[in-house]
Amino acid sequence: MRVDSRAGRLERKNEKVAAPKKGRRTSAQSRPGRSLVLILIAIVALTGGMFLSGHTTPRLGIDLAGGTSITLKAKSEPGQENAVNQTNMNTAVGIIERRVNGLGVSEAEVQTQGNDNIIVNIPRGTNEKQAREQVGTTAQLYFRPVIATEVSAGEATASPSPSASGSASPSADKDKATSSDSSATPSSSATPSASATSQGRAVTDALKADSTASPSASASPSGSASAAASASPAATGTPDPSSDLQQQYAALDCTDPEQRAKAGDGVKPSESTVACGTNSQGQWQKYILGPAEVEGTDVDDASAVFDTQSAAGWKVTMEFTDAGAKKFADITGKLAQNQSPQNQFAIVLDGEVVSDPYVSQALTGGSAEISGSFNQESAESLANVLSYGALPLSFEEQSVTTVTAALGGEQLQAGLIAGAIGLALVIIYLVVYYRGLSLIAIFSLLVSAALTYTIMALLGPTIGFALNLPAVCGAIVAIGITADSFIVYFERIRDEIREGRTLRPAVERAWPRARRTILVSDFVSFLAAAVLFIVTVGKVQGFAFTLGLTTLLDVVVVFLFTKPLMTILARSKFFSSGHSWSGLDPKRLGAKPPLRRTRRVSAPVEPKEA
Repeated sequence: MRVDSRAGRLERKNEKVAAPKKGRRTSAQSRPGRSLVLILIAIVALTGGMFLSGHTTPRLGIDLAGGTSITLKAKSEPGQENAVNQTNMNTAVGIIERRVNGLGVSEAEVQTQGNDNIIVNIPRGTNEKQAREQVGTTAQLYFRPVIATEVSAGEATASPSPSASGSASPSADKDKATSSDSSATPSSSATPSASATSQGRAVTDALKADSTASPSASASPSGSASAAASASPAATGTPDPSSDLQQQYAALDCTDPEQRAKAGDGVKPSESTVACGTNSQGQWQKYILGPAEVEGTDVDDASAVFDTQSAAGWKVTMEFTDAGAKKFADITGKLAQNQSPQNQFAIVLDGEVVSDPYVSQALTGGSAEISGSFNQESAESLANVLSYGALPLSFEEQSVTTVTAALGGEQLQAGLIAGAIGLALVIIYLVVYYRGLSLIAIFSLLVSAALTYTIMALLGPTIGFALNLPAVCGAIVAIGITADSFIVYFERIRDEIREGRTLRPAVERAWPRARRTILVSDFVSFLAAAVLFIVTVGKVQGFAFTLGLTTLLDVVVVFLFTKPLMTILARSKFFSSGHSWSGLDPKRLGAKPPLRRTRRVSAPVEPKEA
C-alpha cells in the first residue's frame, strides 16, 4: 500500500505538470477586446475623415457617371523608333491636359497606361467630337517673333504652362537665347523695367517684329500696349498689322478658357496670330505673334543642363537640323536689331506660348541655349517641350466609349442589385448551414463593407480613384472571398468539436490551422489582382484594384474582428453549451465522446516473504 500511494502521488504529480497553468493564455484569447476596439477606432476615423473631406460617396467612373473615355496608342514616326519613351509620354499627357482644360472641362482625367497608352476620361457635358479632335492630334510647335504683349486682365485660373523661367523676382533679367559659344551680353534696351516679369512679358509697344525696318527711336519698351496696339505705321516705322488682328488682340481675354482655346484657331503657320501664355506670377499674358519662322521639327535635340563653369544655374540647350539652323540664324539676326519685345521669339505649343526669350545677336552655328531664371523643374519642362516638338508622337484611337448619364445610372443600379443578390445568397447559406455562427459572419461582412466604402470614398480625392463597373464586379467577387475565410475558420472549429473537445479549446486550437489556410488563399488572390493590375490597361485595372483592396481588408477583418469576436462569444452559454441553434451542437456534428485524461493504475505489489 505504501508503494501504491507513492505511485499514485507520482501519477498525480505528472498530471499536474502536464496540465496547463492557470492564467497562461494567448493574448488573442485573453484580450480580444483590444482588437475589437482597434478596428472600431479605424472605422470611426475613416468615417470622420470621409465627412470632413466632404466626399461621402465614392467617385464614379465614366461608365457609371456618364462621359467619354478615349484610349490612345502612341506610335513612333519613321526614323524615330525611340520616341515612345516615358519622358515623351509624360509630355504628351501634359499637352492633352492643356487641350482638355482649354475646352472648359472639369474633373477630366489624363493618365498613361502601360508603356504606350494614354487614357483620357472626360465627364459628361463635353462635345465628344471636339474632344476627340483635341486629344487625338499631334502637338504643333512653332517659333514665332513677338509683335506685342501685355498682361491680360485678371489672374490665371489654370496652372502655369511650362515656361522658361522659374520663380525669379520681377526685377530679374529676362530669359535669354544665346549661341552655345557666345559670351555676348544683352543690350541696354533688352533689360525690362522693374515691373516686368522674368519672362519679359511686360506691357510694350506693338511693333512689327519681322519687319526689316528698324523701330522708331521714340519707341519705349515701357509704353502702353493698349495705346501702342493702335499706333499707326508712320508712328512706329513698321507695317501695320491687320485691323482684324488688332481687334482680336484688344478683345482677347486670356483668363477666359473658351477664348484661350479659340485664340489663333485656324491660323496657318505663315500668318500672324494672337496667343496666350502665363508668366511666373500666374497671370495670363496675351500676345500678337508674327508668322512662324522655325518649326518644332527643325529642333534636333534639346536638354536641360546645369552650368557649373559660369555658375549661371540651369539652362536649356538646343541643337537644330541643317535646315533649322539656317532658319534660326535668319530670324534671330532680324530680332537682334529690335527693341523689347520685338527682340523676343515665342515658343508656341498648340497655340499657347510656353516661353519667350530675347536675343541680342544672330545665333549661328546650328546650336543655341536659353538661360535665365531657371530651376531644374522649369528647365526640364521646357526641354521636354522642345524635344517633343522635334520628336513628335502620333496617336491612334484604340477605343472610344461614350456613356450617357442615364445609361451610367442604369449600369450602377444593375451592379448594386447584383451585389445585393449575391450578398443575400451568401447570408442565406450561412444562416441555414451555420445558424448562430452566421451572426459572426454577417457582422464581419458589415465591418468589411464599412471599411471598403469609406476607403473608396477617400481614395477618390486623394489618388483619383474612380469606381467603374469592373470595380463593382470586383467588389461583388470579394463578397465570396471574404465569406470563404469565415467558412474555413468555422469548419476548423467544428472539426475540433467532432474530436470531442469543448468550444473554448476548439476555438484556440482551430485558429492556427485556419489562419495559415486563410493567409495562403488571400495571398493567391492578391497576387492575381496585382499581376492583373500591372499587365492590363483601362477599366480592367479597376477590377484588379478593388479585388486587391478587398483581399487586404479581408485579412484585417478576420484577424482583428472575426477571431476576437469568436473568442468572446465562445464564453457565452449559448455557444459553449452547444445549443442546437448555435451551429456547434456536438450531437448534430457527430462528436466523439469527450476527451478525458486517463490515470494509469499500477499493479499491486506482492510483499516479499521473509
